[in-house]
Amino acid sequence: MTDWWRGSVTYQVYPRSFQDSDGDGIGDLPGITRRLGHIAALGADAVWLSPIFPSPMADMGYDVSDYTNIEPLFGTLADFDTLLTVAHELGLKVIIDQVISHCSSEHPLFAESRRDRTNPKADWFIWADAQPDGSPPNNWLSVFGGSAWEWDTRRRQYYLHNFLASQPDFNFHNPEVQDYLLGTMRFWLERGVDGFRLDTVNYYFHDAKLRSNPPLALNAVPVNPYDMQDHLYSKTQPENLAFLERLRALTDEFPNRMMVGEVGDAQRAVEVMGEYTSGQHRLHMAYSFEMLGDHYNAAFFRRAIEGFFKGAPDGWPCWAFSNHDVTRHASRWAGHGAMADVARQAAAVLLSLEGSVCLYQGEELGQTDTELDYSDLTDPKGLRFWPEEKGRDGCRTPMVWDGTTHGGFTAGTPWLPVKPPQIGRNVAAQEGVAGSVLETYRAVLAFRRANPVLRLGASRFHDLPEPVLAFTRHLGAEEMLCIFNLGTAPVTVAVEGHPTAPSFHATQEGGALTLGPNGFAWLPGGTLQAR
Repeated sequence: MTDWWRGSVTYQVYPRSFQDSDGDGIGDLPGITRRLGHIAALGADAVWLSPIFPSPMADMGYDVSDYTNIEPLFGTLADFDTLLTVAHELGLKVIIDQVISHCSSEHPLFAESRRDRTNPKADWFIWADAQPDGSPPNNWLSVFGGSAWEWDTRRRQYYLHNFLASQPDFNFHNPEVQDYLLGTMRFWLERGVDGFRLDTVNYYFHDAKLRSNPPLALNAVPVNPYDMQDHLYSKTQPENLAFLERLRALTDEFPNRMMVGEVGDAQRAVEVMGEYTSGQHRLHMAYSFEMLGDHYNAAFFRRAIEGFFKGAPDGWPCWAFSNHDVTRHASRWAGHGAMADVARQAAAVLLSLEGSVCLYQGEELGQTDTELDYSDLTDPKGLRFWPEEKGRDGCRTPMVWDGTTHGGFTAGTPWLPVKPPQIGRNVAAQEGVAGSVLETYRAVLAFRRANPVLRLGASRFHDLPEPVLAFTRHLGAEEMLCIFNLGTAPVTVAVEGHPTAPSFHATQEGGALTLGPNGFAWLPGGTLQAR
């Protein structure tokens, strides 16, 4: 099936935190392989591995020093090949993270580029002269704080880094850079991976004229000054589209491969997602941080879905509520009901939305963010902006498999602590327990897989007052009415049809469907009735 990715469900594994096999406190590839059965039994179609390449780990693997090998902390190429084989035997596709907008400053290519202004790799990164007063070439800022420009004493120039100073940006205006990076991706395609998650896919190109970004009109000063600019020139450039077409041409050489891009653009996320997936020659899918924030209401979900497909009727989105970069949604949305109920409902909403879906390890347990002390932190964002910005470590603590010390993650000392609130939400305690968050995820995933209309059908939203979210998915003659009470008080809706399992907190008397707090229902062939 060449479009297996359309309507698929991908499970994200954060390798450092999934399963440690050797007692060093850091998750690894053999540990992931051991636990692939959990992902398959959950009902996912694919597994996405966050970066597993050699790295100094200044940004936990998103600073790559070798694109065609495995970080020794995680294992070997042979371990990866074993993981790939076992995953495929279980019916799971394997998607690996590709961090090609930048690399580590310890990458040999950057070491050569910074040596002088005339070496063969001199133009492989983004170098620029200082302004006459010695200040950086423009006002571009780093996501991790401060200027996006770092002075280099050897070249007596600045180089660009959208993230850490130890993460220099590649110069995609140089065709040799594109060729090199495409070659590293070919290495993994030939090894048998089923696709790529493309980190910061809209950061590849910068404005060649180095024009300064304009300010944003804000009502309050944000914690991070990066959020005070409209990043018109430092990312999301029109030249990016041609490179996406080169990426697609590469993956199209291999049967049944896929790419999903991460779009980081707070002002134009849905628009860029549509543009990057429109037609048959760019990305297969894209996702943004659109649903990774605090919004949890019917108008927001409707606006996101309708907005995407209006802008890109032939594009395809991938939606997620949690990942390794944001506070877990069970914590973000805790004020919208009992935590376990919100977690159950979030599964139902996400797995009913038009598009593909990505789940983050632990969300199937209703896992919450871990409250960490400053001394626990490893994340550069948290270290820079604490305490108002606590960083991303809270959502990266180890997966909890049972109620033992460290949650069954390691026999050693985990790289981030596993605390009692997280140990209380473990796989063993929820396995086989009717109504648990884990069993709810399994049931909803099985229901989605059994109903093609939920994977491939289009959406038609209904006008109901908050907090009710209602839409019909339709595919040919098949229709499925999906209704969610996003509030904490019961609501009653007039319907024709009957809810089917695995609906939750849903009762019906005649044509009146009552949804309790965080209740949800699917009605095959159902319709809303006027009251």
